[in-house]
Amino acid sequence: MANIKKGDKVIVIAGRDKGKTGRVLQVLAERDRVVVEGVMRMKHHTKVGQSRQGARTGGIETIEAPIHVSNVMLVDPETGKGSRVGHREETATRNGREHTTRVRYAKRSGKDI
Repeated sequence: MANIKKGDKVIVIAGRDKGKTGRVLQVLAERDRVVVEGVMRMKHHTKVGQSRQGARTGGIETIEAPIHVSNVMLVDPETGKGSRVGHREETATRNGREHTTRVRYAKRSGKDI
């Protein structure tokens, strides 16, 4: 599930919004779902009420619904197309000590994400 994170640019590869791209707004790891900007938009009816200032609230809002993580693919930063995600470990020496970091990269081009 660590392949896709909040803020990543993804493309939808299955479903009614196939082909659309957008940024990940939220990751719901326990349900294997992500919320993508501009994808899977739903009408949400909220009850009409009043705020403290006296303004009326409520009505019909359009919100993004979660989509399963298997239906999205990370966009390759070089080609702009969908790409699988790979992980590799890089070691660097800082202040005389070795540090290992995990890096995500696009398998299509090999560029870091």
